[in-house]
Amino acid sequence: MQFAYKAKEGSGKVVEGQVEAADQKAAIARLREQRLSVVEIKAAPAKRKFFKPKVDNKDVVIFSRQLSTLVSSGVPIVQGLNILEAQAENPAFKAVVGALRIDIEAGLSIADAMKKHPSAFTELYVAMIKAGEVGGILDTILERLSAYLESAEALKAKVKSALMYPMVVFSAAGLITIFLIVFVIPIFKDIFGSFGAELPFLTQVIISISDFLRAKILYMIPVIAVAVWLIKKWMKTEKGQFKVDEISLKLPVFGILLKKVAIAKFSRTLGTLIKSGVPILQGLETVAKTAGNKIIEQAINNSRDSIKEGGRISDPLKKANIFPPMVIQMISVGEETGGLDNMLTKIADFYDQEVDTAVKGLTSMLEPLIMIFLGVVIGTIVIAMFMPMFSLGEMVG
Repeated sequence: MQFAYKAKEGSGKVVEGQVEAADQKAAIARLREQRLSVVEIKAAPAKRKFFKPKVDNKDVVIFSRQLSTLVSSGVPIVQGLNILEAQAENPAFKAVVGALRIDIEAGLSIADAMKKHPSAFTELYVAMIKAGEVGGILDTILERLSAYLESAEALKAKVKSALMYPMVVFSAAGLITIFLIVFVIPIFKDIFGSFGAELPFLTQVIISISDFLRAKILYMIPVIAVAVWLIKKWMKTEKGQFKVDEISLKLPVFGILLKKVAIAKFSRTLGTLIKSGVPILQGLETVAKTAGNKIIEQAINNSRDSIKEGGRISDPLKKANIFPPMVIQMISVGEETGGLDNMLTKIADFYDQEVDTAVKGLTSMLEPLIMIFLGVVIGTIVIAMFMPMFSLGEMVG
């Protein structure tokens, strides 16, 4: 946040300005670094911003890679954060890095300082940093975090690219269809009405739909808006999230893709945590919270309970009927051989490739289906409007 200040320079000259910091204490500390003696400081009036800057995942990925390089080169953590703060382009993330530096200088551990900024650093991130601090391998942990975050971003990008194309096309098709029905068809209706002849059945149906939408659209918009709001509110509840996640995994085409993405994410996250020295129970708890799917979260929590009781990870995962037999077998072998982290990494690599293949297959399959859909919807409207033209002579007579 911004703070307006009045301060004295070494020469005694009074200066005024604004400084950005996490809190007032951090703002005063920053001004003292600039050799300014604070006379007065208060929160600056908030400026209205239509688009408030937020911390993006890409900012965290770049930060992790750069900090990993600096630490492995022997640069002290505070000095490294000072360099990264100066280079940060996103104002929101710049403030986070500045607050981190001040907290660490004040004696707080890196993990505890990061824990204060959940919008930037997830529980997984904090858990791995804590393990790195305790084990004295912070540079190695940052390297693994960078690799993990880059893999996760690449996976997310693949899924987005698969879903973006059909969403854009369907949205465009919907807007075109509404435009034709609301604005174009009434013109044809007036032309056909002037002839006084009976219209074909398909044309009558399309005109009836147009009349209904034009008459009721003002009532439909608030009803649809309220319905969407209620559905979103229900989806935020525990029961709603569970039901939506259950249905999403059972979808004919997208369900398989989502399942593969979930398996890749689970394997990569847990493998990275175990390899970084995070205890298995804490690792499973963190993975469950970051699973992004309530069904998979439940299966992971069951595995955690199984380990608490002296059991194995693989048995509860098998009962969930989500993870394929190959994954269960590989996890089981990893548990028996003591190489669970390496086995999970191999599963993640395999399913990253599976997701890539599934995305390409989905895209190639959706393209002709979308073309057929557009042809049927828009083609039906066009044919319905031109059918009376074929008997125009009889209508005029």
